[in-house]
Amino acid sequence: MNITPRRRTQERAHHRSEETERFDLADLLPPPPVPDLGPDREPLLREALLREAALADPDSRVSARAPRPRRVRVLVPALACAMAVCGIVAVNLTDAPGSRTTAVTADGAPRAPEAQRLLDRVALAAAEGKQPAVRADQFVYVESKVAYAGQSAAGGPVTMAPAHTRQVWLSADGSRTGLLREEGGPDSPLGADAPTYTVDGPGATPRPSHPNETGPSIDNPTYTYVASLPTDPDALLKLIRDETRGRGQDPDQRAFTAIGDLLAETWAPPRVSAALYKAAAKIPGVTVIHAATDAAGREGVAVARTAHGRQTQWIFDRTTYAFLGERSVLTEAGDAGPAGTVVGTSAVLTKAAVDRAGATPARATA
Repeated sequence: MNITPRRRTQERAHHRSEETERFDLADLLPPPPVPDLGPDREPLLREALLREAALADPDSRVSARAPRPRRVRVLVPALACAMAVCGIVAVNLTDAPGSRTTAVTADGAPRAPEAQRLLDRVALAAAEGKQPAVRADQFVYVESKVAYAGQSAAGGPVTMAPAHTRQVWLSADGSRTGLLREEGGPDSPLGADAPTYTVDGPGATPRPSHPNETGPSIDNPTYTYVASLPTDPDALLKLIRDETRGRGQDPDQRAFTAIGDLLAETWAPPRVSAALYKAAAKIPGVTVIHAATDAAGREGVAVARTAHGRQTQWIFDRTTYAFLGERSVLTEAGDAGPAGTVVGTSAVLTKAAVDRAGATPARATA
């Protein structure tokens, strides 16, 4: 007697029974969890789902309070990705010049421009930084790599010299003679004793000058002066605008340039550094450059402002938001060269307090 067919039938029946039982048990289990979308994202997703359901079946009535669980779980990831992409597009359009699209936050408030958000993060990092105290009888030492383009007397395109080392010793309270030392050039005294030389900004050629009888200022800062600056961004920006009036540029560019000079060759206390960045965030026309390289070859993200055919960029480390250096780029073609020509670049390598001009620190802080 052959019982194989019956055994196979029983096995199939037993198999179906086990399979049915597994399905029944599975129905008793809670549904798999959905990644947390946050309270602001969930209503938007629900609205999108309801809108899709209405388009698929105009006669159907879907309750916003009771969406179909299985359908939500299948569609949420795709919708979340789509909304994330749309969010990125909205941010980019918001930051694009001339755009009419305004991104908003979860509570409906306008989203801050990209440059302001970046400078806010930079300011927060600066405020949390550690810096040793600088005594009045010490010098602030700044070492950097710099390269600036030169143009012949006959005109024509500029040529960029190789980057070289630049060292500056600035008397903390302005009472002592400082020192400027650039690779390939003679030492230049800076500060209290006449005749001395004044540097109008990073990379500028020292010019003969006399002692400043009016005391330190934004144009001629000392560490003591910078440390005394207001930490309220609005008050600080007003002071900078007042002290830089009459330089021949528009007020916004004057303020942006002055703040950049303070960042490059002074050593402000953390709270003042944070206020400088927050003040810069209030200047109109500041944008973000997503990739920029300093004179030492370090790549980072930059904030920039363009005026008079030239763009000034401040470059920051992407992770720590530390100030790396500056870059100046032509934005209009002319005798000096085509648009995009780099005409100046710097990289801050070391900042420290030392006891005398000419001394280098054993341990330094960039």
